[in-house]
Amino acid sequence: MDADRPRRTPTPLPSSPTEVDMLVINTDDVDGDERPDFVREALSGTLVPLELHWPDELRHVRAHGYVATLGELTICSGRTTALRVDRTPRLTRDDTVEPSIFVHVQHSGSSLVVQHGREALSRPGDLVIYDAAAPYTLVNDRGVTGDFFQIPHSALALSEDVIRGACAVNLADGHPIASLTNSYLRSLAAETSLMTQRDADLAGRPTIELVRAAIITHLGGGDGAPAPTSAAGLVQCVLEYARRHLDDPELSARQIAAANYISVRHLYKVLAERGIGLADWIRTRRLEACRHGLAEAHPTTTIAAIARGHGFVDMSSFSRAFRSEYGMTPREWREQHSRPTTSSRPPRSTKEQS
Repeated sequence: MDADRPRRTPTPLPSSPTEVDMLVINTDDVDGDERPDFVREALSGTLVPLELHWPDELRHVRAHGYVATLGELTICSGRTTALRVDRTPRLTRDDTVEPSIFVHVQHSGSSLVVQHGREALSRPGDLVIYDAAAPYTLVNDRGVTGDFFQIPHSALALSEDVIRGACAVNLADGHPIASLTNSYLRSLAAETSLMTQRDADLAGRPTIELVRAAIITHLGGGDGAPAPTSAAGLVQCVLEYARRHLDDPELSARQIAAANYISVRHLYKVLAERGIGLADWIRTRRLEACRHGLAEAHPTTTIAAIARGHGFVDMSSFSRAFRSEYGMTPREWREQHSRPTTSSRPPRSTKEQS
């Protein structure tokens, strides 16, 4: 390459306050030996840092497409000649961008996705994801035409284990939700008239929720896997799970989050938005259960047994919490509210009483 000649770099399209940020990628006006760096800079600057490896015939490198942002969702759509894309361990280690996943929707041909020791062949109609927070490789021997949807981990609100389990596999293969999601994503990427701020706000979040549902369907086999699509529904599922497991002394935020296919961070976030502190909520419900237990249990049942039966392990901590909540000790509560016991002997006859 001539060192004295200025190199072409991708330039974002000017946008108005009503339009979303969009970068158009077109190698037609770029000299052949500059094209690899041109495309790499375009993708690394808008998505995540990448290494692109092209065949030796650099003059044949071609790429056409766009990158646009719709709220928390970023779309990269287009076509390119054969290449290999590497997200190396060094790039993931040195990267400072927010962790995200990519959803790959293939239009024609096939691509190989390699991550976490697994390989997935992406063909038209398939849904394959990979995690930008971990190394991966994409191989397109004959070029690729398709769409890539980037979603931050925080917006997807799934745990790291769930994301890892969904990478480099064919999501929900054969399930109607996979076909629905694939068709919807292709239509969204093709409809560039939607690239306005108003439509971005309307389309971004539902798209993320649809991808989330496809991932959960894959992991749960589509058989009863919880997939609430609203924050209110998610909170209801979370609290119901916690309520059913109050007697488990090991109940934790991690356990609750995993059972509902969300990250611990998102669990605390949705609860905080409704003014709910998880630890306080669990402790209060356990104390309520103990209060009823103290009043209704047989007198021979110890206070410690009642407390342990509702998830408390340390009796001194239980007593302090109970006194703070109800203004008296568990023993005092029991003495004031326990039901009188009835004798197991049958009542005496009138003759015996006289």
